[in-house]
Amino acid sequence: MKNILVTGGSKGIGKGIVRFMTAKGHRVFIADIDPIGEKTARETGAVFIKTDCADESAVKDCIAKCGKLDVLVNNAGIAAPARLNLNEITLADWQRVIDVNLTGSFLFAKYASEVMEQGHIINISSTRAFQSEPDTFAYSASKGGVAALTHSLAVSLGPDILVNCISPGWINTDENYTPTDIDHAQHPAGRVGTPNDIALAVDFIISSGFITGQNITIDGGMTVKMIYSE
Repeated sequence: MKNILVTGGSKGIGKGIVRFMTAKGHRVFIADIDPIGEKTARETGAVFIKTDCADESAVKDCIAKCGKLDVLVNNAGIAAPARLNLNEITLADWQRVIDVNLTGSFLFAKYASEVMEQGHIINISSTRAFQSEPDTFAYSASKGGVAALTHSLAVSLGPDILVNCISPGWINTDENYTPTDIDHAQHPAGRVGTPNDIALAVDFIISSGFITGQNITIDGGMTVKMIYSE
């Protein structure tokens, strides 16, 4: 049994990881500012710690409550409140996304590494680190930073702590939306992803002692697909 901390574990990809890991018998902590995490914890048997992942003192307090950790999954992430063009987005909009997505990952890695004798840190980035839709400046920049932070942590914390990154593509986290046939068909793998696809990758990484500094793209093949107008 491993002690695993999942940031942003209240819903979406994080919830999928929490559900998968508790089902395997691991002790799982959820760090999230969203109080829905209490419900997720009850459903899965995890422990919810309400935490603002961009607040250093809150992060330190969260780690103290967890005690010894074997695995940290830096999953917490937000996007700007709306798709704002470059003239509309404010510094406050930009800064909040960077604070949660990138600085939060740094803070959790910093303090979790102090309570890990040996273990794994897995950062959840995004294919948006490498390609963009219009007006996603802060999110794309933050996820690119997470990918770069990963290899810096890997060479700094090894060999005791192995650090890797997962970059999901389209993962359907909306329980009220059923992907269409067109949604599925545009993926070379033939379907839209699920949170369980990411959880399986986390499980694979933490079962290995020889993977570190890597970014694993899980997107059903979309980032290798050439798309041209007919």
